This record gives sequence, structure tokens and C-alpha cells, in this order.
Amino acid sequence: MARQGVTRKVRRGEGSLPRTAAKRVRGRQTETALLEESPVAEASARGPGVTAPAVDIRNLPACIREVALAAQDTDPGPPEPTDYHQLRGRLEAARATLPPLYRDAVLVPYLKTLDELGPQGFADTLVRDPRRVSGAGLLMDAAHAILQNGEGYQRIATDAFEEVVSDLYDGFLGAEDRRGVHPPDQGTLAPLVKWGNPDSGPYTWPVDATFSVLGLECGIVNLPPSQGRAGLLAWAALGHEVGGHDILHADTGLAQELSTAVYDRLQKQGLSALAGYWARRIDEAASDVLGILNMGPAAGIGIIGYFRGLDTAFGGTGRLSNVGGSSDLHPADIVRGYLAGSAVKRLRFSQAEAWAQVIFDEVDKDLDPAELRLGSQRVTPEQARLSADLVADAIMTHRAKALEGQSLAWIQNWRNHDEQRVQQLRRRLATGVGNLTEELSTGIYAAHVVAAGVVAGLSEQADVRKIFDRMVRMLKQMHDRNPAWGPLYVRHRGDVVPHFIYPFPARRT
Repeated sequence: MARQGVTRKVRRGEGSLPRTAAKRVRGRQTETALLEESPVAEASARGPGVTAPAVDIRNLPACIREVALAAQDTDPGPPEPTDYHQLRGRLEAARATLPPLYRDAVLVPYLKTLDELGPQGFADTLVRDPRRVSGAGLLMDAAHAILQNGEGYQRIATDAFEEVVSDLYDGFLGAEDRRGVHPPDQGTLAPLVKWGNPDSGPYTWPVDATFSVLGLECGIVNLPPSQGRAGLLAWAALGHEVGGHDILHADTGLAQELSTAVYDRLQKQGLSALAGYWARRIDEAASDVLGILNMGPAAGIGIIGYFRGLDTAFGGTGRLSNVGGSSDLHPADIVRGYLAGSAVKRLRFSQAEAWAQVIFDEVDKDLDPAELRLGSQRVTPEQARLSADLVADAIMTHRAKALEGQSLAWIQNWRNHDEQRVQQLRRRLATGVGNLTEELSTGIYAAHVVAAGVVAGLSEQADVRKIFDRMVRMLKQMHDRNPAWGPLYVRHRGDVVPHFIYPFPARRT
């Protein structure tokens, strides 16, 4: 049992850092839709002499500085609820604030666990795990997730955070995207969110851990409290945590299948020395790719800026690391950057190549061939790039038995209509028009809003803090409309979709 983190550099010194009822269309498409959304089709639609807008990341240094400032904020969030009887009473008071699904799937089994432990067992659990990296850490984080929602801690940011998590989970596990693939073995309820542990950064307790220990039917996702107020690029890392770790652990055997596929692919291409390195780090590598499938290129460039910001915050030079330690289950930052570019290159939207090149160019700025080492292996830049490219392809295209013979990129992908919505939202976030009108909200999801926030913040002369605040408030509006957080038993908004026989004018957007 372990919580999963997006990066290895958050804990100072040591350890791991770690809608409306509209049809969801970010997942699988028909062959006709794929043809209509191909790069060639979009270029034809624009007409001769019309080119796609250039990718603008000239404000990346300002975004990195904002990440660094947020990371240096050591606000720990609410204190641990270590008094057994007081915790029991607070949880009962929070019951009415949870929707029925989460009362049944989280609160009830948590209370049952507390009753089985009793005051003495509860105290013993806390004593046995003083660093809160195992059982006691999960016990406290689950309590925080319930209490912070019920007691209104950072209410606007908490609801915004939950909306992103719900959407990323829905994007892979909702019924609309998963047609032809069985429901996941470990449940389909989106994780609950919490704030805390600033020294551990973004991390998640996947559902297999929460269920086996506490009987909870969803995972728990954490962000440092400061990132409810700042740290735009950190929100792009949520694609890794939720679109990655939690989804990867929802289907029994999926991670092992992908590990084997990666190992075999590298072996066949003559990179046997790196096959084991990548295969052992499949949880982190696949989570990076899944985040990009869910959130598009913003997740790729966002994670590069986020790593640089963390390195700056903790006394480094603001560069991606060229060294991947043998005991570190995260690939080296530099190859994660190349992995991101390789995944973006394979997305199904017309600017995929342009975005991928921007990402590759940024990673190359931090490349130091003299330092480059993966585990115990000295590697060349060419080997690093090629291995990352092969890993991205294997993860995205492998037809997994755990997914009934389908691939991850078949279930979820990023397409031209996603980019169009991002550009639509980017303009609103940049200009201060933060409300979602009815026509705009149709087909817009939280992943689009976060991606738009990142793209808007990266644009030249952008006011990163204002864009962050507008993004959070827009996400809060979306959460207030989310049926999964209403009185009905709706696991994903993507499960509640009408299918019309004809697109009547009132429904055309």
C-alpha cells in the first residue's frame, strides 16, 4: 500500500514527492468522426492559406516563478483529527454535506473502520506510522477528505479541485467513453480530494489501497493547501494523479500488461539496457501519458514547468534532472519530458506535431549529455529520446486484455474539438469573462478549463494570478451543476447522456 506522487522532489531532503446532459465526446469516436477531425480534414476546412495559430509559451518563466512561490508556501492546512471521539462526531456532522454516493461508498465504510478499531486501535495506528506514509497516513487523509468537504475548508477551491478530479476520472471510466469495455474491477467512483502535506506535493491513494485498508470505494487525491490559491501549472499535474494513477489501478492487471508491453518493445528495438528501467517505472510513465490523453498538450508542457518550478523552490537551478536514480520509481525528469512530447505527438488533433516540437525544444534546453544517466546506465541523448518515444507508443497503443482488447488511446484522446473549446475558454479566462453561458457550457468539461488556464497563462504578458482565480471560479460553477454531487445516484456525468435521433435546432451548438 502506497500513495502515488507526480514527482520525486517535493519532500525536502529525502523521500518521494510524491454539464449539462450533453454527450461526452472526448473519448472514443466513430470512424467518420475520426476522419472529420483528422489534421487533413481540419486544414481543408480552414481553406487555403489559413494556418493554425502558433503555440505561444513566452510566459512560461512567469508560470514557473508562480509554481516556485506556491511551493515555498508551507501552510499545512487543517490539523490532524487525532481525537477519536471528536473525529467521530465531526464525521457524523459532515454526513449531510456528502451526496448519497459518497455517503455510502466513503463515509459509511470509514465509520465502520473506526468502530472496529475503537479508541485504542485508532491511537495505536497513529503511533505505528509517525511519518504518515502508510496506514495512519491513509486514515488521516480519508478523514480530511470527508471533513474538508463537510466543513467548508477552502470551499471554492475544494469544489473546483473536486470537479477536475471528477472529470478526469469520468473521461476514462464513464459509460459514454467506455463502450465495449467492461467496468473497472476496482470501482468507478471519482476520488475525493483534500488539501495538506505541502512537503509531499500532489499525490494520490489509489482505490486499491483505500478499499483494501478502509473499505472505501474511491481514491483520495491531495494537493498542498497553497495550490488552492496559486500554482497554475500544478493543476495540470492532476492529469497524472487522477487521469493516471487512479485509472491505472482501477483495472486489475492493466499496469502489469503495460509494463510487459514496454519491456518487449524496448527489447525488440535493441534497447535492452533500458527495458527494465522503464518497465519498473510503468506506474509513473503510464500516468504521465494518461494525463496527456485526458488533458491534452497542456498537461505535457505543464508538467515540465511544474518540475522546473519545484527545482527552483528547493534551491536548484530550475532545470529538469538528467539523472534517474536506481531506487527512484519515477523516471528522470528529462526523459519524462521526452515522453510527454512523444505522447502529445500521437494525439488526434491537428496541432499535435507543433505542440510536441515546442515540448521537445523545452526539454532540450535542460539536456546535459555528460550527466544523463538512467538507473545504473549511462545513455546517449538519442537513446533517451528513442526509448521515451517507444514507451509512449507502447502505452498508448497496446491492446490490453484488462481493457477487453482495447487501447488507452482508443478509450480517451485529445481532438480538434477539444482544442477549439480550449481556445474558446482561453479568451474568456484572459479577458476576465469567467461565467459559463448555457451555450458555452454544452460540451465543456473541467479538463478543457484547466487546459485553457494553462494555455492562457503561458501566453505572452498574461497575468497568471488573475487567470488562476478565474479558472478556479469557473470550475466551481461547473461543480455546482455536476449531477454526481446532487441528490441522485449518478457516478459520472458522462453516464447521464440523452441520445437524440436528429439534431433539432435548439440542440445545435
